[in-house]
Amino acid sequence: MAQYTPMMQQYLTIKAQHKDAFLFFRLGDFYEMFFDDALEAARELEITLTSRDGGNERIPMCGVPYHSAANYIKNLIEKGYKVAICEQVEDPKAAKGVVKREVVQLITPGTVMEGNMLDEKENNYLASLTSFDDGSYTVAYNDLTTGENSIALITDGWGAVVSELYNRPVKEVVIASDLPEFCQQDLKERLAYTISYQDDVTIEEPFSSLLEDIQQEKYKIGFGRLLNYIQHTQKRSLDHLQPVQKIELKQHMNLDMYSKRNLELMETLRKQGKTGSLLWVVDDTVTSMGARQLKKWLERPLLDRREIEVRHQQVSGFLDQFFEREELREQLKSVYDLERLSGRISFGNVNARDLLQLKQSLGKIPAIKETLEKFSHTEISRLHESIDPLTDLYQLLDESIHEDPPVTIKEGGIIKDDFNSQLDEYRDAAKNGKQWIAELERREREETKIKSLKVGYNRVFGYYIEVTKANLHLLPEGKYERKQTLTNAERYITPELKEKETLILEAQDKSVELEYELFLTLREKVKQYIEDLQKLAGQISKIDVLQGFASVSEKNGYIQPGFNEQRLIDIKQGRHPVVEKVMKGASFVPNDVFMDDDTDILVITGPNMSGKSTYMRQLALTAIMAQVGCFVPCEQANLPIFDQIFTRIGAADDLVSGQSTFMVEMLEAKHALANATENSMILLDEIGRGTSTYDGMALAQAIVEHIHEEIKAKTLFSTHYHELTELEESLDRLQNIHVRAEEYQGNVVFLHQIQRGAADESYGIHVAKLAELPDSLISRATDLLKEYETGTKKENTTEALDEQQLTFFEEVREEKPGKSTRTESKLLDQLANMDLMEMTPMEAMNQLYQLQKQIKR
Repeated sequence: MAQYTPMMQQYLTIKAQHKDAFLFFRLGDFYEMFFDDALEAARELEITLTSRDGGNERIPMCGVPYHSAANYIKNLIEKGYKVAICEQVEDPKAAKGVVKREVVQLITPGTVMEGNMLDEKENNYLASLTSFDDGSYTVAYNDLTTGENSIALITDGWGAVVSELYNRPVKEVVIASDLPEFCQQDLKERLAYTISYQDDVTIEEPFSSLLEDIQQEKYKIGFGRLLNYIQHTQKRSLDHLQPVQKIELKQHMNLDMYSKRNLELMETLRKQGKTGSLLWVVDDTVTSMGARQLKKWLERPLLDRREIEVRHQQVSGFLDQFFEREELREQLKSVYDLERLSGRISFGNVNARDLLQLKQSLGKIPAIKETLEKFSHTEISRLHESIDPLTDLYQLLDESIHEDPPVTIKEGGIIKDDFNSQLDEYRDAAKNGKQWIAELERREREETKIKSLKVGYNRVFGYYIEVTKANLHLLPEGKYERKQTLTNAERYITPELKEKETLILEAQDKSVELEYELFLTLREKVKQYIEDLQKLAGQISKIDVLQGFASVSEKNGYIQPGFNEQRLIDIKQGRHPVVEKVMKGASFVPNDVFMDDDTDILVITGPNMSGKSTYMRQLALTAIMAQVGCFVPCEQANLPIFDQIFTRIGAADDLVSGQSTFMVEMLEAKHALANATENSMILLDEIGRGTSTYDGMALAQAIVEHIHEEIKAKTLFSTHYHELTELEESLDRLQNIHVRAEEYQGNVVFLHQIQRGAADESYGIHVAKLAELPDSLISRATDLLKEYETGTKKENTTEALDEQQLTFFEEVREEKPGKSTRTESKLLDQLANMDLMEMTPMEAMNQLYQLQKQIKR
């Protein structure tokens, strides 16, 4: 680096320690970037690329003003980049040579603290992943903004790890440098995470208390990796970190990534937004803390019946008393984000306005407690009893923080009068001095008869008496001492004014300096309440979610579900919560679901667009809503508690993994079959459609039989293979149901009603008509269908083959004179029964190939 200037050598030395981050290098009023950082930042941020002399060459350079850097940093973080903030750490006046600089903070997608970079209704998780020789993994989570820490041990293989990570809004994952390459590839490409590396897993003594209740070594190693990365990047107080909570996966309903995606719990498949998801329907929270808590509940529905029923009782209590609930909602709206305020207090980046928000929030807690006391339900009373209003902290803030403080903490105007006697003295001196200045101006105007005379102040010259040149002749000789000459005026000073100036300025400077010290002391005192504030935040967020459930349930006519241990599903007039809300005023057709202990599988037939998938999804969503503690959309519900829900709904290629629709279908089916228990729910929609007809039908039947005989999970299986309805005769715990549709004046009318038995036809041509395929095509398909149904097509089956294929069959017959008439008839029957209009060209070729193999035998 000898060819570069000393400053560039300093830059390169620091950059070498942060190769995976943009280095924001402070130079005066700008953060500058050089070399490749400059080239990439100019492109990503769309800012001007320049250059500067670096020694023996000009080097690329770009920069952003330090006072507006936050927006540029946000832009980079949202794109998955990291930013290292490099500041001057010594006074330039005292520096010998290049001013000393250090990275004071590394901002990454998972360690963001600045409010403008965060979604207030969503956690911002940093995760760490650790693998062990026995094939197990630990996944640790931290939300730096709230101090939340949790960890899970996963023993079901890599697929379960991917599903677990997908289950939470993770922005960045920390791994060991030797994590297997296929794992790293999945994290980068399939899950699109920012990847960071940390090999140090030791936990320093000050943080050992965070794992006080956890003894297993795997947990300590997993959390140690995460903690070391946080310490390395943040370089500041982490007093707000909460004790690590062990995630007991077996105590919550398992929703793998396929089910969470297919059921659109948090976001829709198409637009990947909240609108149209289950979260969109059930979120009626009024605080950001409550919104984040709701997401956590949806991520992990409960399995403990007692816990679920307590939540239902609390929702019922809120539901029964409308006016008190509305009063509570209004009070909650005035509560700021106590979780993130606590984090910022610990982090040391709060200002006086943040503490004022904290005071205002605490000021609402007594009223909230009072309102909760008005509810008659005992479970609500327990919520009230557990709340500590932190009266001492409120009183401290009320006595200290000014009602309208400035944004910065070094300009004064933060601390109230009467809080500190020394500060009051300084303020009094400054105030009296300013009154003396005002009196001086009045007196001098009277003595000189100069009405425009004024006493002013600027930072360079201090206080002065200003007289316009037009009035200079009115001044007695030697009255004032000249200080500054302007174009149109002269400025003067007097010994008395100089003395007062010293008094006033010293008082102001000392006042501002003392206020800053008092604020820092106050912030340290507030830190002592962080644990209590976090507990209070948890209670308020829980109350917010529960009252939100009550509000949603009342608006939408949801009812309290019941539970049983007899594996009974009994839903009367069930509705799909999302579809119902999207339809608004339109009438949603409700349906019953009944599966007792003697029924494990419902095979659902009916035309496309008739509502089969809606029926399947609404059962799953009803179960999830019930197990998170919300009421459900139906007239009556009696449910088992499901340990897992598996779905295979919809068709989509996994382009990142290079997997076809059919492969994705098979992998999702395999995942369900390998992990489901008799207490699980399985939803399978159109299994086998991605391959040839007989292959698909064979797979579908084999899957149904396997579930029936081996797993015995409650299963809804929708299909177009009407042949599968015959399984009702051989599988005693399987029943056929269908979605009712009627044909009227040549058009199909979907009634969306579920009835016992199998559908009598598919109405495929009618659906094609609804899709507005060409009339000539619809007409031709209708004619062909009639020919198939009347049997005339059977007689002319070979007309469907081209001349070359027909010749092939004739030649085969001649070459095998011994082939029995029965075999020929069987082959012709198979050919006649082919549903060519439902086949893709590839499926048709597969069928012909199968026929050819039979003929050649």
